[in-house]
Amino acid sequence: MSLRTEGAQCGGVVEFDGDNNRDSPVMKARSIPRSALIYLKGPKFLIYVSGALSMWGDRMWHFAISVFLIELYGHNLLLTAIFGLVVAGSVLFLGALIGDWVDRNPRNKVAHASLFIQNVSVTVCSIVLMLVFSYKKWIEEIWDGWLTVVCYTVVIVLADVANLASTALTIAIQRDWIVVITGYNRGHLAGMNATMRRIDQVTNILAPLAVGQVMTLASNVVGCGFILGWNLVSLIVEFIFLSRVYRIVPELSVKPPTMEHQSYLEKKRESKRSQDTTSVCPTAAISAEITSSLHLQEITRIPVCFHRLRRLLSTCQEGWRAYYKQPVFLAGLGLAFLYTTVLGFDCITTGYAYTQGISGSLLSILMGVSAVAGLLGTVLFTKLRKACGLVNTGVISSGLHLGCLLLCVCSVFAPGSPMDLSILYMGNASDVGGMTGGHQRHGYPLRGGSNQPLLPDRSSIHWTNNTVLFENAPAGTEPESYISIILLFLGVIMARVGLWSFDLTVTQLLQETISESERGVVNGVQSSMNYLMDLLHFLMVISAPQPQHFGILVIISILFIFTGHTMYFLYARKAKRKQRTNT
Repeated sequence: MSLRTEGAQCGGVVEFDGDNNRDSPVMKARSIPRSALIYLKGPKFLIYVSGALSMWGDRMWHFAISVFLIELYGHNLLLTAIFGLVVAGSVLFLGALIGDWVDRNPRNKVAHASLFIQNVSVTVCSIVLMLVFSYKKWIEEIWDGWLTVVCYTVVIVLADVANLASTALTIAIQRDWIVVITGYNRGHLAGMNATMRRIDQVTNILAPLAVGQVMTLASNVVGCGFILGWNLVSLIVEFIFLSRVYRIVPELSVKPPTMEHQSYLEKKRESKRSQDTTSVCPTAAISAEITSSLHLQEITRIPVCFHRLRRLLSTCQEGWRAYYKQPVFLAGLGLAFLYTTVLGFDCITTGYAYTQGISGSLLSILMGVSAVAGLLGTVLFTKLRKACGLVNTGVISSGLHLGCLLLCVCSVFAPGSPMDLSILYMGNASDVGGMTGGHQRHGYPLRGGSNQPLLPDRSSIHWTNNTVLFENAPAGTEPESYISIILLFLGVIMARVGLWSFDLTVTQLLQETISESERGVVNGVQSSMNYLMDLLHFLMVISAPQPQHFGILVIISILFIFTGHTMYFLYARKAKRKQRTNT
């Protein structure tokens, strides 16, 4: 590959006069550092570094805020649960508005504003947490303890604002900028998507471990200060890098004309009104103008806040309609269904593993292996896309994902499984909580009762990642068999390969299919759908919190995943039919 070609792939305009000396070994030796320098100055590398800094900060913050909220509320999960509901609910209801805002404004302003709001929110929130941790007793005495409630509210609100800004930044960079930087080249787009996902997998493991070590070896106050300093440095570096990318890729400054002063949804509504007006007779058009003027007079009588609220609701409605009308609607909805699952390395699955006698050190090893499986999924995606095409890659990944999860279904009925369907027929919930060990099949004896919930008390938990690891394994008889838990984690880990390959497939389908003017709002609604389905999986756990229920949750999760992949199969069938008709 010549330097000219490599420079073009990086997005910059690079000119070298070394073509005549192509066979010279000296020039070849000199071309290696030059090509490396070109790559380091190119937009791809700058996006990678900026994304790595952003992802690292996000992973640290998401882990730390959960721990901080538990520490503040006396080792209770209430504040963490409230925070999770607020975050999921806000993205669910505001996802379309965030996407519409991304579509309506220039790319550089969207990226800079999102970056600034996110980092400043985290910085201010860290300062508040440092003050609360340092003067907690004094704060609890003011206003009969209401100042503490105010501080908790401020922390949750600021953390939620940071998450909304992070959502906007993700939509802008990973769903829009990358498409433009690659010049709408499918091969380069697949490569950038895979690289960004690999960075996300690595930071998902290392970032929480790093901040967790700081919090463990020092204190929560030092942990807050570490996150604060990281966000300030990251803000400056990301701002500089994104600004440079915007300058060296001129296409980023170009958006469809309809996006200059109005959003796509507003333009769509106005065009629809104009079409309705021109389609009627002149007399009807005059009467329509009179009616519209009267309507405007009525609107002026309505308070401005209600008018804005009505406009926002209308934007949300149009955003969901635009999402529904997309050719890749079934593929995106299928991806969202995969979020309703307990078959992942979150606190639910690791809490269940703890009840089955798995130690914290082994859980950390399994989590690292799952990250490696996710990285293999990104490699598989790039290979399959080249060999089979994008749509077929999704079909193969879906089959691989479902095939591996069959091991999880087998774990429900394998020796060592604690599933006991007789619990479902108990009428009194208190009786369920007070059941003796005689009702527990293949149960693992726990401290505090044989039907301990999936999330035990915080005092025995060591927080090292977005999962929970338990410091002291409970003393007692070992379970009858480890076959069930081995099959469960074997299926979960192996399924990560197909899962991440499928996720990348749907992501690129959204990038390639959605028009530039709708890219933000449709991806915003996709984020809302993902959060909605993620909420359902927490509601599942709340309704069936005992380890004996986990087998039922696994089966329900498999049904949701199967439904999601079925939706993708239907999309793939339609896409192939369309290709045949076009050819």
